[in-house]
Amino acid sequence: MKLNRQTATAANVYPTRILQFGEGNFLRAFTDWIVDKMNKTIDFNAGVDVVQPLANGMVNMLNDQDGLYHVYLKGIKDGQPVQEYTLIDCINAGINPYTEYEKYEQSILNPDLRFVVSNTTEAGISWDANDKLDMTPQNSFPGKVAALLYKRYKAFSGDASKGLIFFPCELIDRNGDILKKFVLQHAGNWGLEKEFISWVNECCCFCSTLVDRIVPGFPKDDIKQIQEELGFEDNLVVVGEYFHFWVIEAPEWVKSEFPAEKAGLDVKFVKDMTKYREQKVQVLNGCHTGSYAVSFLSGIDTVREAFESLDTGAFMRDLVYDEVLPVLDGTEEELKSFAKKILERFRNPYIRHQWQSIALNAMSKWETRNLPTLLNYYENHGMLPQKLVFSLAAMIAYFKGEADGQKYPVQDDQWILDFYQEAWAACDGRPISIYQLVEKVLKLEKVWKRDLNEVPNLTISVSHYLFLIQQVGMKKAVKGVLNPNNPLMKMS
Repeated sequence: MKLNRQTATAANVYPTRILQFGEGNFLRAFTDWIVDKMNKTIDFNAGVDVVQPLANGMVNMLNDQDGLYHVYLKGIKDGQPVQEYTLIDCINAGINPYTEYEKYEQSILNPDLRFVVSNTTEAGISWDANDKLDMTPQNSFPGKVAALLYKRYKAFSGDASKGLIFFPCELIDRNGDILKKFVLQHAGNWGLEKEFISWVNECCCFCSTLVDRIVPGFPKDDIKQIQEELGFEDNLVVVGEYFHFWVIEAPEWVKSEFPAEKAGLDVKFVKDMTKYREQKVQVLNGCHTGSYAVSFLSGIDTVREAFESLDTGAFMRDLVYDEVLPVLDGTEEELKSFAKKILERFRNPYIRHQWQSIALNAMSKWETRNLPTLLNYYENHGMLPQKLVFSLAAMIAYFKGEADGQKYPVQDDQWILDFYQEAWAACDGRPISIYQLVEKVLKLEKVWKRDLNEVPNLTISVSHYLFLIQQVGMKKAVKGVLNPNNPLMKMS
C-alpha cells in the first residue's frame, strides 16, 4: 500500500510555521523528527515547508508521499538495544524554488512563518558575489535568505513580529554567525535600506547550533523487509541512531518559543556553545580520528568491532578518559556522563561505521580534532599524552598505503598523498630513517599551523612508536602503548 495521507489515516495536519532548506536524510531524521515529537508531546502545532536548496533534489519524492515518511531509529538506550519506527507527519509541502518560484515566494510570505531550519552542507553557507536581489532564486543559501527576509520586510511593512528565527544545522563552527554575516553583506551589496538592516539585526535571530546524530540514511539492503513491517510502500524511510543531541546558542526568549526540552528531547539552549562544541569534537570526533589508523591497521573494519575488541577497545577508552577529558571545560561528573553516552554509541549493533570513511582527509581532521588535545595536555601536565602520540604514529603508518604486504586506498588532498608517497619511498626502515620521516611530517606547517618538531620529545616519541609499528605490526604495537610500564611515559 502506497504511503500518503489517504492511506495513513492517523496522519495529522499542522499550520506551517517552519521553512526548511534541505530535504536530505539528516534533517528528516533529526529536526523533523524533533518537531514531530514536539507536536505529539506538547502540542507545538508546527508544520514544515521543505525547500530544495539545489536545482536537482528529491522534493518530488516527498510530495508523492504527501510529505509522510518513517524514521527508523536503531541503537542503544540504557545499555539495551532498541528499535523504533515513527511516522513523521509534520511536512506539509516540498518546494523546488527553481521550478515553483511563486509557491516558494508564497511560503516565504506566510504570516505564520517563524522558524527557518537548514542543512545545505558545509559548502552551503558560502559567499557568492554573483547573487542578485532580482534572481529567482539566488544561487547561494545566504543569498536566498537575504532575499526572502527583504520580501518579508517589504510585505509586512517592517513589522517586528514577522522576523524569523534561524537554526542552521550545517557542520561548521559558528554557523549562525556566518550565515548572518553573509546575509548582511548581501544587503549591503544590493544597496538595501538601513531600516531593513536594522530590522534584520533587531527582529531576526541567527542561532549558532551543534547537531549530533548518526544517520546512515535509506536502508536499501533491508527496504523490502521494512516496508512489509510498516505495511506501507515508503520510499523515504530514513535510518538513524537512537542518540540525538542539539545545542542551540540563543537568548532565553527563543527557548520559550521552541520548548523542545519540555518534550523530553535532548535539545539544550545555552548562552555560549563553545564547551559543547569542544566536547563533541574532541570526544566523539577525536576518538574516531584518533583511533581509525590503530583499528584499521589491526585488521578491524568498523567502529563497533574495534570498540568491542580487547586492545583497540581499551585504547579508545583510555584515549577518551585519560587524555581527552582532563583538558576539557566542565565538571568531572558532567564530562564522564557525556563520554559514557558517546562510547555507548560505538557499541550500536545496527550501524556499521566504516573506519575507511572516517579516514577520509585524516590529516586535517587530526589537526582540528586531536592536536588541540595533545598540546593542551602537554601544557597542563608537562608530559605527552601517549595514546595520542601513538595515534599520530599510526596515522603516519596508515599513509604508507600498505600493511602486511596488502595495499589499501588512502583518500586525502593530492598534495598530501604525493608527500607521503615520496617520504615513505625515501624511508629504508632504519630508526634514523623513521626519525627523518617523522620530522618531515611534523614540519608540515600547512597542516599543523606550526612546526610540531618544536614540541619537546614529540618527534622522538612518534618515531619510537612508528618504528615499533613497522617492526612488529599494529596488533602487537598497540599492546606496548597500553602497558602501564611504557618507558615513554617516563621519557616524556
